[in-house]
Amino acid sequence: MQAALQHHPDKVPEDQREASEVKFKQAKQASDILQDDEKRHLYDTHGMSAFDGSRGPGGMGGGVDLDDILAQMFGGGMGGMGGMPHGFGGHDGPQKPSRGADDQQKYEVSLEDLYKGKTAKFVSTKNVTCSHCKGTGGKEKAKPQNCDRCKGQGVTIGLRQMGPMVTQERMICDNCSGSGKVFKEKERCKKCKGKRVTSEKKQLEIYVPRGAQQGERIVLEGEADQAPDQTPGDLVFTVIEIEHDVFQRAGNDLSAELDITLAEALTGFSRVVLKHLDGRGIHLNHPKGKVLQPGQVLKVAGEGMPIKKSDGKGDLYLVVNIQFPEDNWNSDDATYDTLKKLLPEPEPPIEAGEVDEVEYDSDADIEDVSHPVVILSVYINTS
Repeated sequence: MQAALQHHPDKVPEDQREASEVKFKQAKQASDILQDDEKRHLYDTHGMSAFDGSRGPGGMGGGVDLDDILAQMFGGGMGGMGGMPHGFGGHDGPQKPSRGADDQQKYEVSLEDLYKGKTAKFVSTKNVTCSHCKGTGGKEKAKPQNCDRCKGQGVTIGLRQMGPMVTQERMICDNCSGSGKVFKEKERCKKCKGKRVTSEKKQLEIYVPRGAQQGERIVLEGEADQAPDQTPGDLVFTVIEIEHDVFQRAGNDLSAELDITLAEALTGFSRVVLKHLDGRGIHLNHPKGKVLQPGQVLKVAGEGMPIKKSDGKGDLYLVVNIQFPEDNWNSDDATYDTLKKLLPEPEPPIEAGEVDEVEYDSDADIEDVSHPVVILSVYINTS
């Protein structure tokens, strides 16, 4: 430990050894607290009051201040509460931020509600300034005392082991709720029990606008927890879009699969192909003679998601998925012959000097290929 080594009696002039020995013992005791989990917990919880003279020979009485020793360990210029800079629990007393923290929450919303917009009421439970004592925490005319745990600073120092190093963390004192002051038990407010705040339920309303997107923030100003002498923070909801069974979203556009039969792909169709997010049926007319291919994409303009602060909408993209017949769908050979005559003829047979008739697996998976498949396109110039 740096402070202990610095004040080792063997490392200072003889006329300074007596004072150095006192500081060396104090530094060693401070090191013992840092290395002992139980002692460190006592310090984190109760501060130096846990190590006063009443604890006997093992305590750190006699005017020893662990905060001062910690200041030597972690460097100089650390005023108040073991390294607390001025303006955050320094000698000038507790200085809380003028605005409370925001309450961040996730809000899951269906794609239907993001398409149509949604207004929902809910009950929020939060801390509010005690109406009985006006946030003082005590009875009328009662005078508070400095908090023993934080010495009136409103904050305490916690120690955390990070590998071979020990770091300090500033924490709001849970004994005085950061005020630096406490009342005797009989002088505390009967309603808030000296906590200065009480729990209250309030009905609120949240509005999700049409076209809102994943990650957008909906802010209810001033609806976070209250604390005396502070402006309350906001209640902030972050929109989480719930995955949809039919539609996928990309910005203001939507996409979905268009399931059609082989007959429809070849001969056309006129029908409702899917139900939109607002319940409307989307009807398509596809003409005869215009064959649809597997994976082909149809664009329906203006049927995507609403665009915020606008009357416009994105587009809807339909990806063609052709449902082929099951095996042995027909038992009549004449029907196969008729179908073969109706469909386009195959390409001319491939001529080869030697031909092998092979067997094959009709249910193979391309992922089973052990090496990448390279497809070559060869162009031969015969001119």
